[in-house]
Amino acid sequence: MDNYITGTIIRKKRESKKMTQEELAKKLCVSGKAVSKWETGRGLPDISLLEPLAAALDISVIELLSGEDVKNANRCGNMAKEKVYVCPVCGNVIRSIGDAVVSCCGITLPPAEPEAPDENHFIRVETAEDEYYVTVDHPMKKDHYISFFAALSDHGDQLVKLYPEQNAEARFKISRTKAVYAYCNRHGLFQAIVNTPRR
Repeated sequence: MDNYITGTIIRKKRESKKMTQEELAKKLCVSGKAVSKWETGRGLPDISLLEPLAAALDISVIELLSGEDVKNANRCGNMAKEKVYVCPVCGNVIRSIGDAVVSCCGITLPPAEPEAPDENHFIRVETAEDEYYVTVDHPMKKDHYISFFAALSDHGDQLVKLYPEQNAEARFKISRTKAVYAYCNRHGLFQAIVNTPRR
């Protein structure tokens, strides 16, 4: 049953809504036996039923597919909890403030884990008036390049998307910036902590 959906999340959500298998089946125009098979792992709902099933259970299709509840514990929206997700298929960059279930091109994406820069991904940060000028001495070829730079502060973030054959450089406003990131399409996310001067 773990092929693309788990019966556990169907049963758990159905029971939390105090709904019988028959009641759920009626909403989906299927038999109660079909719902029973889904919940016990002896069958899978047809793909055309995923959206109606998720709607009947008051969850997202992503939650249904992942088999996990997504709880938003970020009531205050702390930027320090920001996470970055990068699609390996299309290169899409998705950001969230805290935990999320993120999917792109049919893939559930893990958050990128920042590492300290190594000798091949050293992030150089220079001050130029009220901006940071950020560079990485890195190839910018079609199959190996810096995909984006980002700067994170306690009140927001800035992101500059890069493409092959352009320079691996970006400029960011200094204001309250705490860290700068560079993402290599082969080696992942690298982080450099910066000491923003007080004004």
